[in-house]
Amino acid sequence: QVQLVESGGASVQTGGSLRLSCAVSERILSFPFMDWYRQAPGKQRELVARVSSGGLLYYSDSVKGRFTISRDNAKNTLYLQMNSLKPEDTATYYCATGESLSPLRVDYWGKGTLVTVSS
Repeated sequence: QVQLVESGGASVQTGGSLRLSCAVSERILSFPFMDWYRQAPGKQRELVARVSSGGLLYYSDSVKGRFTISRDNAKNTLYLQMNSLKPEDTATYYCATGESLSPLRVDYWGKGTLVTVSS
């Protein structure tokens, strides 16, 4: 069973930065994509950023220009660098991946790490 373990969540003030990490129990390049999602209280889970095995990147409009997704293939670790944080970034952040890109299917989720941004 694939395990994804997030870390790095914390409470920060508006304008601050955090780096989230996701340790993957298997070779990260064996998956066609790696995602970061987030879920704020009372809201649906949303895709924040994606990196494909080929290096293609996707960012939601709400984080574009502020967040950067990256991976360390040797360490089998996914990162999310978050800068210029806003209160609306407050959420639990989840690492996710799957076996299929087309059609895309998320098969594995981490348990999440909480980010709180105060004004």
